[in-house]
Amino acid sequence: MSSNDTPRKRLHWRHRYRMVIYNADTYEELSHFKFSIINFLTILATIIVLFIVLTGYLIAFTPLREYIPGYTDVTLYQRLYDLEQRADSMEIACLQKDTYIDNIRRIVAGDSFENDSLVAVSTRAIPQSELKDIEFKKSEQDSVLRAAFEQETQYSLYGNIDMKRHLSEVKNFFVPLDGIITSHFNRNENHLGIDIVANNDEIIKSILDGTVVYADWSITGGYVIGIQHSENIFSVYKHNSSLLKKEGNFVRAGEAIAYFGETGELSTGPHLHFELWINGTAVNPEEYITFEKKI
Repeated sequence: MSSNDTPRKRLHWRHRYRMVIYNADTYEELSHFKFSIINFLTILATIIVLFIVLTGYLIAFTPLREYIPGYTDVTLYQRLYDLEQRADSMEIACLQKDTYIDNIRRIVAGDSFENDSLVAVSTRAIPQSELKDIEFKKSEQDSVLRAAFEQETQYSLYGNIDMKRHLSEVKNFFVPLDGIITSHFNRNENHLGIDIVANNDEIIKSILDGTVVYADWSITGGYVIGIQHSENIFSVYKHNSSLLKKEGNFVRAGEAIAYFGETGELSTGPHLHFELWINGTAVNPEEYITFEKKI
C-alpha cells in the first residue's frame, strides 16, 4: 500500500451528513440540508407507501382503472341492470299487446270467452257447503276503508255518475248505418250486437274517432273492420261487401269505413252486424246510440 493511497471512509447509517448545493460558476452556496442514512430510508419508504396507497385508491374508486388491462367499465354492471329492467318491461308490454290483439281477434271472429281463465275463475260455482261457514258482516277495517273512500269521492265530478250516462253525454256517437234494426242485443243467445238492414248502396260509418286495428276477411263475419276508440271503446262492423280502410288508418267520427253488404257464413241476408265493447265487455249499442228505426 503506497503512501498516496488513503483508506476510503464508508457511509454509516447513524452518522449525519450535510448536502450542499453550489452555483457552478460562482461556487456560491445556494442551499444545504442535513440528513442521515436512516432518515433518508424512512422518507423513501414513506413516499413508496403513499404512492402505493394512492395508486390503489385511484384503481378502486375512480374511472382510471378502465385504462388498466383486465379491468372493465365501472358503469358496466349498472348499465346491464338497467338494460335487464328495460328488457323485462318490454317483454311484459309485448305480452300485454299480444293478449290485447288476441282478444280483439276473438271479438271480431265471434269466438266464445267461456273457456277464458279469468272468466272461468269469476264464474266458478261455489258449493253451498262452503257458503254456510261464511259470516257476512262488516269488519272495522272495512268501515274505515268505506269512510275514507267516500271522503275522497264525495266532491268528484265523475266518481258517482253512471258510466253509461257519462259516455252518452260526453261522446257524440254517430249512427253506423241508417236502417232498421231487425235483431237486438241478446247476451243469453250469444248475440253480442245488433243487426241493421238498409239499402244496398248505403255506407257504413265510424261511430267515433279512432284507429283501425282490424280490417280483414273472416269465414263467419265476411269483411270485418274493428276500430279502437278512446276511453277503451271498441266497435266492430261485420258482413260488409268491401272495406274502405286498412289496419293502422285513423278515422274520424262519421267517416265512411265500409260498404253495406252480405258476406260471411253467418249472414242470412244483407245486413250490418254491429257490436260495441266497453272495457272489454260487450254492451247493448242501443243504450248508447240513438237508432231511429227499430222492429
